[in-house]
Amino acid sequence: MKNIFLSMLLALPLVSCNAQKSFSKDALSEKLKAFDGSDTNLKTILEKHKGKVTVIEIWASWCGDCVKAMPKLKTLQANNPNVDYVFISMDKAEEKWKAGIEKHELKGDHYWANDEKMMKGAFGKAIDLDWIPRYIIIDAKGQIVTYRAIETDFDSMEKTLKTLQ
Repeated sequence: MKNIFLSMLLALPLVSCNAQKSFSKDALSEKLKAFDGSDTNLKTILEKHKGKVTVIEIWASWCGDCVKAMPKLKTLQANNPNVDYVFISMDKAEEKWKAGIEKHELKGDHYWANDEKMMKGAFGKAIDLDWIPRYIIIDAKGQIVTYRAIETDFDSMEKTLKTLQ
């Protein structure tokens, strides 16, 4: 009985973290900057990837855990080539964001939150950002399947992506 209770207690955060099926109005409308310098928002980004399974990574070039997770992310991409990948940077400076993309050879669509408060800024608050890297998986219908995965969740993300394709 003790083991059952402990298992349920440990599983609760996983269930609650993935219970969110859509983004808030604030999250969808918060301004982001595209790699070409144009302004956009999460709603427009999601519309661009409509009908495709999409992995969103929230990251920053200064984040040690983000850099450490890059090889696992590249393996995820290689194993799931039909999935779209979107990167949203929480970097403080545009040149650091773009240099990080180049340095780590990140393949996908790139956006920048462009907020001096970085993770604690408006976009971070709108998506309840408490850790980076943060991964969000969207199914082909546009529903959030995984809302809060981190760098230790790649096995789970791999399984989720295999079920969605």
